[in-house]
Amino acid sequence: MSEPLDETSANHRIVCHLDAVLIGKGMTLTELSARTGITMANLSILKNNRAKAIRFTTLTLVCDALDTTPQQLFSIRE
Repeated sequence: MSEPLDETSANHRIVCHLDAVLIGKGMTLTELSARTGITMANLSILKNNRAKAIRFTTLTLVCDALDTTPQQLFSIRE
């Protein structure tokens, strides 16, 4: 049996690069929220790597608004 992870431990190795993509596109989180209809709170959770999951519909909205791909938004750490 594996050890349980506490709340402060990372439960996954996926890293979101939303902040860097926003900077690269010259867009603010507020503007992304307006373009996608996703709340600032939910985008902030994603941007700060606190998200536990993301719906494909949400991912599609973000990718379309930023003219980017999931591969550019996420990486997996060792």
